[in-house]
Amino acid sequence: MNSFLQLDALHFAYPDRGEVLRDVCLQLAPGEIHCLIGRSGCGKTTVLKLAAGLLTPQQGQVQLKSQMVQQPTSDMGFVFQSPTLLHWLSVIDNVLLPISLHGAVTHDQRAYGEQLLAQMGLAALRDDKPHQLSGGQQSRVAMARALITRPAVLFMDEPFAALDAITREELQRDFLALCQTHGTAVLFVTHDMAEAVYLADRVSLMHEGRMQAPLQIDLPRPRHSAMRYTPAFNALCEQLRHTMDTTL
Repeated sequence: MNSFLQLDALHFAYPDRGEVLRDVCLQLAPGEIHCLIGRSGCGKTTVLKLAAGLLTPQQGQVQLKSQMVQQPTSDMGFVFQSPTLLHWLSVIDNVLLPISLHGAVTHDQRAYGEQLLAQMGLAALRDDKPHQLSGGQQSRVAMARALITRPAVLFMDEPFAALDAITREELQRDFLALCQTHGTAVLFVTHDMAEAVYLADRVSLMHEGRMQAPLQIDLPRPRHSAMRYTPAFNALCEQLRHTMDTTL
């Protein structure tokens, strides 16, 4: 596999909790969506933070495009469970925030922000404030903001977990369309097996700080909602559930 994000034998311990990761390895190819799944406390979010340079491993290394990762870079975008929008800024200004923090926003950059909002179905809400939006709309703004710098890789930590089931499925659909359009690779943390199977090219199960060999998701793209009810989809969910149960 042509890997451009690589995690090699990572070990990590928090001062107050001891070791939480042991010998974690992962490869992410350009444009690939790789989901991490596991029970709470298994180390998923810690892996995400190490991959993004938000934490430093005690052993092992992280490389992006063959360069050591020591801090977040402009090649990275982030979406977390909470949209964390600035309530005093308009929708478009929240999207453009990663650019405006470093200088004046150009005409082309603003046009790209408008394009992202249109792709997310939010063009008519560009001047609204976050409190005027639904939870799903706020999550869409957060995704547009993460993509405004045209990152090569997105790090997503349960971004749809707080949404109702219908809104979550709509966001998953639109998220996949955006990733396909922009060729963005994604490392995606979730606790939802059906979400992992629907989104991912590969799924890695974590248990007590260790990562299992990834499960290849051999479902055709583009993914569509009806796929969730097919025997192939259900078989992959069952396989993932069986692997989780047998790691206890």
